[in-house]
Amino acid sequence: MSTWCKGRRLEPRASPAFPMPPAGKFFSREWFSLKNGCSLRYDGASIPSPELTMPVLFLKEADVQQVLTMDMALEAVEMGFKKLGLDEAMNINRQRVVTDHAVLHTMGAAAKTLGGMGTKVYSTSRKGNAVFLVTLFDGKTGDLICLMQADYLGQMRTGAASGLATRIISRPDASKLGIFGSGKQAKTQVEAICKVRNIKRVEVFSPNQGHREQFAKEVSATCGVEVVPVDTPAEAAKGKDIVCTATKARDPFFIPEWLEFGMHVNAVGANYMGKAELFPEAIRRFDTIVVDSKDQARLEAGDFQVGLEDGSLKWSAVWDLSAVVGGRYQVREAETGITLFKSVGLAIQDLAVGMKVYQKALADGLGQMIDW
Repeated sequence: MSTWCKGRRLEPRASPAFPMPPAGKFFSREWFSLKNGCSLRYDGASIPSPELTMPVLFLKEADVQQVLTMDMALEAVEMGFKKLGLDEAMNINRQRVVTDHAVLHTMGAAAKTLGGMGTKVYSTSRKGNAVFLVTLFDGKTGDLICLMQADYLGQMRTGAASGLATRIISRPDASKLGIFGSGKQAKTQVEAICKVRNIKRVEVFSPNQGHREQFAKEVSATCGVEVVPVDTPAEAAKGKDIVCTATKARDPFFIPEWLEFGMHVNAVGANYMGKAELFPEAIRRFDTIVVDSKDQARLEAGDFQVGLEDGSLKWSAVWDLSAVVGGRYQVREAETGITLFKSVGLAIQDLAVGMKVYQKALADGLGQMIDW
């Protein structure tokens, strides 16, 4: 099959976001893009053709896991928040539609200097199923360039956001970490924080003894740090420099009595109104509160709901992480105050990390090219 446009043959071409691979590297057919007035010539017959784009890279979870490291995620997430702070990126808040049995979540972002635009779409159901997909588009041509399974990416970018906030907000000498939760998100919280602070001991609490013991064994091996399962939630919090809550709790469990001077807390588990990990009385004790986005936190930060309703919390006292990353707000309470990073998750994180993964996978020859 030949590619023709207005009487002349089109040669394969590349775009800045989609460089040409070596011949035959990924697929057998020619790379081509058909524009206005073009047609496909097949067996001597010329037939009208719609506008076509280049083949699209499809990355499975295994491909993403092979490429994506926490160092890469930390670098990408920091760049994403810098772009937000410089007004060089746009972020669309998460939207949800529901059936009787499942929820579809959609979010999107664009950043001209990152070279792309993207969406994350994922579904969750009462059965506990979850399917995650990131789509990436060329920022100049608008071409679809990548479809990416994104469960692992989501875990890593969430951990990286906490790592970024911890690096900027927490005490530089912080060495003791407490973690609530023993799932996938909890693991990347520990991994990211160990990258930005010299953590010497981690204590983990989960209501399920087997889960917390298995978590301690696995994370100790992967992060190279002592991880100890504890029997009560108070043990995971008391005496810690940094605490992370990464649970599925619907009702608050973190009480104000666990907070101590100089402590930094990352709260990442609750991203629905009506869900909370921290009691309102605990929220009132924080000297500094930073969120990934006030716009999205207004819609999803259930931990703030009571304080906003009774007036004990004002949005004027809450800072965007992009402002902290960009230096517009300096956290002065890290040494003696109590600080909070409340995360609900942004599409700019998925875009920034996704573009890094896409570029590395393309360079390494990973994934599968599909016709689009």
